[in-house]
Amino acid sequence: MNTVLKNLTVIPMTQEKKFFRSDILIEDGIIRKIAPGLHGDIEKDCSGLTAIPGLINAHTHLSMTYMRNYKDTCSNLQEWLGQIFPIEDRMDDEDIYYGSLLGLCELIRSGCTAFADMYFHQWMTARACKEAGVRGFLSLTLFGDEEETRHRLSNIRLDSEIDDNLLRRDVAVHAIYTCSAGTYRYAAAWAKEHNAVVNTHLSETRKEMEDCLNENECLPAFYLDRLGFFDVPCYVAHGVWLQDEEVKLLAGKDVSIIHNPSSNCKLASGIAPVSHFRSLGANVGLGTDGASSNNNLSMIKEMRLAAMISTASTLDVAALPPYEVLRMATVNSAKALKADKYIGTLEEGKKADITLVNVQSCNMCPVNDIFSALVFSLDSANIDSVYVNGKCLLENGKLTTLDEDYIISQVYRRWEKLRKE
Repeated sequence: MNTVLKNLTVIPMTQEKKFFRSDILIEDGIIRKIAPGLHGDIEKDCSGLTAIPGLINAHTHLSMTYMRNYKDTCSNLQEWLGQIFPIEDRMDDEDIYYGSLLGLCELIRSGCTAFADMYFHQWMTARACKEAGVRGFLSLTLFGDEEETRHRLSNIRLDSEIDDNLLRRDVAVHAIYTCSAGTYRYAAAWAKEHNAVVNTHLSETRKEMEDCLNENECLPAFYLDRLGFFDVPCYVAHGVWLQDEEVKLLAGKDVSIIHNPSSNCKLASGIAPVSHFRSLGANVGLGTDGASSNNNLSMIKEMRLAAMISTASTLDVAALPPYEVLRMATVNSAKALKADKYIGTLEEGKKADITLVNVQSCNMCPVNDIFSALVFSLDSANIDSVYVNGKCLLENGKLTTLDEDYIISQVYRRWEKLRKE
């Protein structure tokens, strides 16, 4: 059985500022046809709605929803981590499951169809993804030295949960200040053997950069390159303090940078000069980081902030125009995750990961420039419907796969226990 979304304004993100009136035919989870006048088994009149590729959150820690609005007065990343790590050590499978479900509710409501996760008990996040229907790139997350890494990778419970049509298994090394050189080498070798993509936090703070210079006599990107970490498909989060020569290295190695402006602002890490990174040839995607270091998981808010701080920091309104910001949240994020062959644009033959936006609302009217409206005026309330693999996860603003009220009640109950412990 197929579905036709009719009378849409389609923004395919295949060409700058291109949009047109059309229908979209979905069959077996794939976009089979984009053209006017289509007919199908199920036809949905989408008059007044705009179709965009589902937003892709290219870096987050999904189950950190528990620590939203918690310890907001920490002065920097290291102090904040000192408060967060002890709670994470106490989280069990059920904590991760409900924290993931809560995060997935928020992702869906804000038009996000895919996310890259770096966290623990990944098998429970996978289970939550399958229940919600959201596409996940889930990383086996490593900390510590090589011995600890071997232990973590020998206790994998993710494989049995992987659904190749919805989920992918990656591997993440947390950061150079929490992991040894041996862990980075081991992770790269493991990824090569298992055909996996690697990722890590990189140059998030000035302290991280300076400590690496003092301890390894080179900048962080050169340190990881020396360890062979960029010899496998890779993307890195933050990059706030990357120097020009490091960005050129990453661009030459086809390593993408994931911009996380809200987290970087909240934790006083700084502002990544992403327009400059782009001028040096780097692919820059967009992510929210975790709800604890951001306070939300909305890619809508992340797009707006990315545009705003780029203008404020460069004093150039054209440094990161709205179309490029939307591209970061779709095309570039898909490329960063090495998934651009099947998501990131609305094209025939790609996965039917589609977000429908209602622009006929007071906060977006009049729509003088659709790309500016989507970046500067869009709100979660404007997200009408969300499809992943052609399955409707949000219809007319209502979640179809998750019981939001029940999930919230479970998160409150579990957080009270975690906090008291």
